[in-house]
Amino acid sequence: MHKGRKNIVFGVGNPAARLVFVGEGPGADEDATGEPFVGKAGQLLTKMIEAMGYTRQDVYIANVVKCRPPNNRDPEPDEVAACEPFLIQQLGAIKPEVIVTLGKHAAHTLLRDQTSITKMRGKWKQYQGVRLMPTFHPSYLLRDPAQKKWVWQDLQEVMRALGQSPQAK
Repeated sequence: MHKGRKNIVFGVGNPAARLVFVGEGPGADEDATGEPFVGKAGQLLTKMIEAMGYTRQDVYIANVVKCRPPNNRDPEPDEVAACEPFLIQQLGAIKPEVIVTLGKHAAHTLLRDQTSITKMRGKWKQYQGVRLMPTFHPSYLLRDPAQKKWVWQDLQEVMRALGQSPQAK
């Protein structure tokens, strides 16, 4: 994937964040800027973060793969394997209290569990001793806005785990 990229999209945010969001991989907007989640899905993620009472600077945002897959396809297993050590090092350096995986690829990669995201979302998991909440990817919510209510429930659980009082949205 590195041959077709414009930028490595490593991650952005607070290197001491209590909360980390992990997505699948960069799209065209992210490849152009070198920053994760800046396109339409990223704008929705920013709104989600703000609804939780945070800013993008309070949390850390990363992806499983660090380069845009050609034609925005799903990353191949060998591409995930090549990039995963970087994600593991990011999470090890940040030491978050909670990880939110956005979509099936991030959840499958970190949890080594191929259960569908529909069945997995909303249920607490563990990743190397860190609480992990799988939920839907913002790009999925753009295609199916009715699913936002489920993601908001998931994010409220994350807020409770971090000692915050969720408000109704």
